[in-house]
Amino acid sequence: MIRGCKICGIKDFDTLNYIINHPYPPKFIGFVCNYPKSSRYVELNSLNKLLNVKKNKSEFVAVLVKPDNKILEEIKNLPFDYYQLYDCTPDEIKTIKQKYQKKIITALTIKDETDVLRYKSFVDVTDVYLFDSKGYEKSQSFDHNLIKNIQLNKELMLAGNIKFDDNLKNYEKIANYLDLSGGLETSGLKDTSKINIFLNNLNKLINET
Repeated sequence: MIRGCKICGIKDFDTLNYIINHPYPPKFIGFVCNYPKSSRYVELNSLNKLLNVKKNKSEFVAVLVKPDNKILEEIKNLPFDYYQLYDCTPDEIKTIKQKYQKKIITALTIKDETDVLRYKSFVDVTDVYLFDSKGYEKSQSFDHNLIKNIQLNKELMLAGNIKFDDNLKNYEKIANYLDLSGGLETSGLKDTSKINIFLNNLNKLINET
């Protein structure tokens, strides 16, 4: 059952302000902290200024690809509620979780069933599982049927080329949260009209179930 969403890749104040103050704001808002290959990457100085806002009902997520100690120390006092971690081992995640006292979204990039089954290794360190495509900074899709029948004792977030105007009912038996970034953009920039349509449609679905 879908309970909410994450809007990822926010890098400007106007978009962030719009999302936070939307009548149906996302549960999570993600910021790319250490992956310059992504057009959504936010440098540390800009991140400090961007996050100086009231979150209202949303929670902030630091999106981190195999973070080193330097970036972890640089962001440790920023108002993040979750760290979303790519390419980390269970032991690395355990160390980060204990040291920085953050909730963890473990991001698993999926191509086939072997990738899906990796979730079992992270059960003790994960608060939310994110099943994503192999695209990283590119909005690619993967076969969602691969995760349809797995039984998790944690919440499941789904990413991978989900569009702002998709039929969201297609996802309600798979995921607890939908994670969108590129699907809310026009010409590489977040589009508030698409965000508005998506958040309104999601609210309708949640209230139907």
